[in-house]
Amino acid sequence: MVHRVVVLARPGVRPMELGLVHELFGAARGRYEVITCTPEPGMVRVNADFHLMIDRGPEALAVADTVMIPSAHDPGDAEITAPLTGPLAAALAMIRPGTRIASICTGAFVLAAAGLLSGRPATTHWCSEDAFRRAFPDVLLDPDVLYTDDGDVLTSAGGAAGVDLCLHLIRRDHGAAVAADVARRNVVPPHREGGQAQFIAQPVVQDDTSTTSEVRTWLLDHLGEVTDLDGIARCSGLSKRTLTRRFREETGMSPMQWLNQQRLHRARWLLECTDLPVDRVAEQAGFGTGGSLRLHLQESLGVSPTTYRATFRGSRPDRISAS
Repeated sequence: MVHRVVVLARPGVRPMELGLVHELFGAARGRYEVITCTPEPGMVRVNADFHLMIDRGPEALAVADTVMIPSAHDPGDAEITAPLTGPLAAALAMIRPGTRIASICTGAFVLAAAGLLSGRPATTHWCSEDAFRRAFPDVLLDPDVLYTDDGDVLTSAGGAAGVDLCLHLIRRDHGAAVAADVARRNVVPPHREGGQAQFIAQPVVQDDTSTTSEVRTWLLDHLGEVTDLDGIARCSGLSKRTLTRRFREETGMSPMQWLNQQRLHRARWLLECTDLPVDRVAEQAGFGTGGSLRLHLQESLGVSPTTYRATFRGSRPDRISAS
């Protein structure tokens, strides 16, 4: 069954955020239907020098499986306070209970004002952090991440983080291989490292110009050869302290967190796209044993390798036979 994604466009909507939802879900080979609606049908001014004609009204929200709420600047989202009123409140009231709802950038202000984020994790653009905290102190705001996932409610940081969020939703629905295929079609990375903290303006460090890119490239080619921080430090030629600091600055993670994340990405792809036994998947992904892979997959996704493979084996775009 095709999953229906409904995008709620408000006056002042950013065209990029509106378009990226259509482009990414639309590239998933017929798995999604994307619909655009607005609280009041007709000409909608965007955050540029043109208008969009949107025929569908808020009734489209009543048949959505996922609702996406991009940011808008007419007025600025940071001016939204609870409780919501007017056409926007009426539109959100049409969403069925249990529908998955996600915001892009400052669209999180709408979710918060609607009471959907109380006591729950969320993020928004780092420039709006202070305004968001003042308006919604009961929300568990994390301004350092690209997106948050609390099951049926998700939020993303700046506009480009909407790409990360959409790919995450596709990955959640259909697996890593399908999300990677969509990313490849749109020439974007299937998963970005770190969080939005790396994009916040910071003083230039004068005495520290090298990066960890070379050692990260080496690690991706040798996932099974390094098992601890001492090993990564030896490969990089840096002290553990310097290495850890640079990894956090450049990826938002410690070296071992980054390495285990890459191993998990490799394992998920192998489970979806090959017939390799679980122990061989664990070996090729760098986890060593099937037991270690089971532990990491359970902690990260809440499922066993066998269950993950059974869930996503029919969703991948192709299949590679084990040699």
